[in-house]
Amino acid sequence: MNKNLQTVFHYHETTKHSQQRYARSLGYMDWASQPDPFRNYEGAASIELPLSDTNATIPYSLLDEDVPAAPLLKESLAQFLQFSMGIAAWKESGGSKWAVRCNASSGNLHPSETYLVLPPLLKDVSEKSSVLHYAPKEHRLELLAEFESSLWKELPANSFLVGLSSISWREVWKYGERAFRYVNLDAGHAWQSLVVSAKMLGWNISRVDTLSNADLNKIMGLNQKSRFHEEEIADMLLLVTPNTKEESSDLSKIDFSSLIENLPLFYKGIANELSSSMQEWEIIEQIENATSVDEKTKKHISPLKVKREPTQESKEVVLKRRSIHVMDKEESFITQEQFHTLLESVNGSLHGQENAAHLTLFVNRVEDYESGLYILIRNKEHKKALQEAMLPNFLWKEMPLQNLYLLDTSSYLEFSKGVSCGQDIARDSAFSLGMLTHFSEELQTHGAHRYKELYWECGMVGQELYLEATSMGLSGTGIGCFLDDMMHDVLGLRDNKFQVLYHFTLGRGYVDSRIQTECAYQR
Repeated sequence: MNKNLQTVFHYHETTKHSQQRYARSLGYMDWASQPDPFRNYEGAASIELPLSDTNATIPYSLLDEDVPAAPLLKESLAQFLQFSMGIAAWKESGGSKWAVRCNASSGNLHPSETYLVLPPLLKDVSEKSSVLHYAPKEHRLELLAEFESSLWKELPANSFLVGLSSISWREVWKYGERAFRYVNLDAGHAWQSLVVSAKMLGWNISRVDTLSNADLNKIMGLNQKSRFHEEEIADMLLLVTPNTKEESSDLSKIDFSSLIENLPLFYKGIANELSSSMQEWEIIEQIENATSVDEKTKKHISPLKVKREPTQESKEVVLKRRSIHVMDKEESFITQEQFHTLLESVNGSLHGQENAAHLTLFVNRVEDYESGLYILIRNKEHKKALQEAMLPNFLWKEMPLQNLYLLDTSSYLEFSKGVSCGQDIARDSAFSLGMLTHFSEELQTHGAHRYKELYWECGMVGQELYLEATSMGLSGTGIGCFLDDMMHDVLGLRDNKFQVLYHFTLGRGYVDSRIQTECAYQR
């Protein structure tokens, strides 16, 4: 095992919560060093984007249908960004005010930043190829670089690139050494938010996995350390293309050298200082370095279409998504049809590659379903290994929904609360779940960078469950605080071949009338 993999396995074990101790953090909230949740680049030209609140969007139920592609214009870019990485609303209570964004985030801390690489088609943005940063607070673009590139000749017309990066400090400030987990869950949340917003416009998104981490940092300008106070690292580069009947481009055959070689040495704009002081966490730097290595490409597959009942406009679903803190257990019963649709929405691949995450479900209040423990297998190739690894007395009874199995009919009401760090929302919901990933073999086969990708997949599943629940008038909440090995024990897992990375709960939440809501943008 190489050093980077050793670092990953050590980090994962060290940052597990248990009944004996939680993963290390500062232990209190250092409000004096609370990081600014918004990045901006001082000195960069600012381009205000139009608001898309009055734009008509397709019904959420039709997102997986063939939608005519919108042209690449400033207006379509503005909608794409507003309904993915933008602010959904401002909240106010007890003298405090905070933003709720379209993409979910652990602790609402939002470590993810968004960059665009655009072709020279938008005269009201730039007449050259350009790199821009999206500033969600003001809903504007900041022009960081302009250059010439022949890359666009290799891509379908009206294509462009989106870069996602992370500022770990925003999560480390609160969560200490476990923060790297949440940073990458949030990258997955952001990725799926972009996918859904692109679908509204008839656009497709594919991740470019042929470039090195150094290349990604160079494209986003993050290698220019003198422009930054806090460390910011590149996560992924996404290619956005129109939804057409033509075969999509083979990303492995695209030569990105014409982009990378022509980038300016220095970008415009200095990143704002997010905190006046920071605590040092050596383990965070170690895991960031270990997982920045190049990866080995995985098998690509086609996503599945989801059949849904007619519902409200997709933009309404995106803007209404919230994380619920209290579930109403008396109102959290859901129908079998709702249960099936929620699970079907994440049964296929969300990221265009083979799934590695399976859902272990504690079913509490679902019509025509016995309370108990279930599993949704999202990759059939792992079924045999799961059966061999789990308790031998599990039933493995096939359910009406494909790939869903009943394992045990015992009551897990109190256990579901206990394993989620004693949070009532897990017990009082219709069901809660743990995302169980094919773990050690994935890392050994694909390299240390796969650790981040496993969290990205779980984050994408979480974001999709949020939206699916919202479309039905239900509520969802991601749970990053859970007792890792306590969850493994109830499943009978004795090694790290499978590991749980994220918990989630769905039902009907209470609305706190004391919290006031304001419009996201007032112009």
